[in-house]
Amino acid sequence: MATYIVLLGSPGAGKGTQADILIEQTGLAHISSGDLFREHIRSKTELGQLADSYMSKGELVPDDVTIAMVKERISMPDCERGAILDGFPRTPVQADAAKIMLNELGSDITVVPYITVPDEILIARLSGRWTCRASGHVYHNLYSPPLKEGICDIDGSELYQRDDDTVETAKKRLCVYAEKTLPLINYYRKQNRLVEIQGNQPIDKVTEDLLVALDIKE
Repeated sequence: MATYIVLLGSPGAGKGTQADILIEQTGLAHISSGDLFREHIRSKTELGQLADSYMSKGELVPDDVTIAMVKERISMPDCERGAILDGFPRTPVQADAAKIMLNELGSDITVVPYITVPDEILIARLSGRWTCRASGHVYHNLYSPPLKEGICDIDGSELYQRDDDTVETAKKRLCVYAEKTLPLINYYRKQNRLVEIQGNQPIDKVTEDLLVALDIKE
């Protein structure tokens, strides 16, 4: 049976990094709802135009549109062995639809790894970015700090923090994620498919734990 993985993780948890590594390690297709939206909109498909009519107004794309895009993508040849689902499903309604479409293919969700990181660390990761006012050079308090606080190493200009890089914005993003994702986490936990992975570890250790959860050896 094909392997279908739903990868969960809050903003700043390293889900994107691990998704890239898992794709390389497993050879599975990567299905990202965000990529699907962008591709359909760029190609001006009927689904893309419908999605854009909501996104352009800052509204959520309805479940039936998202589900239709994913169903079309899963039917492609590169998904015969399975896929890593990233950003879908987002709700129990979408999870029910995912189960139905996979059951039609004689498959189901295999496992749902949930990368967890303490909120205080997530906030530090999400709010640590600073940008050079003159040329846009980027620094981070944790990963790439400037030699002199508040000053760009390259051109000596002031570093500032964009609105979407502040502590307040980081806290809001985490609250929204928790509110919207908790029902989905509980949904898969009740099905005994959820496996919590500690994300506050070196990247390679997180990868190792994920591969163990997927029963895949490096």
